[in-house]
Amino acid sequence: MNSTVRLTLISLALGLCACTVQQPGEREPLPPIETTPPPHQGPVVKPLPGGQPGSQPSKPAAIPKPMPRTSASFAPPPGGASHWDPKLGVYVLEKQPNTFYRQRTYYRWNNGWSWSLSPNGPWQDTDSSGVPGGLGRAFGQ
Repeated sequence: MNSTVRLTLISLALGLCACTVQQPGEREPLPPIETTPPPHQGPVVKPLPGGQPGSQPSKPAAIPKPMPRTSASFAPPPGGASHWDPKLGVYVLEKQPNTFYRQRTYYRWNNGWSWSLSPNGPWQDTDSSGVPGGLGRAFGQ
């Protein structure tokens, strides 16, 4: 046993010594970094004739962002067409009315809340405290 430990320690020491004995190769000096002037920031816009010199151009109307199809935090339901509703905080199943999904659980509103691990049931009755907050607020009882 002692000879095995000694042999291991000697091999380790020799291996590490080989790394420290070698001198690093000489490197060529790197060329200096050339700086270039900043590129032109964009086209020059001339005012239209007859315009007011101090007036600001009107801003284009804001285009609303499309609703995201998925959430950055929650995975979509397996095998079903759905879209993410950020106000409700759940996926809305498209072919099953009032059925929602988040974190491996399906929620259904049918004059009261119920939940299931499958979109086809069996469904367990619950109250609004057993559903994600956005759903409880949207379908307040």
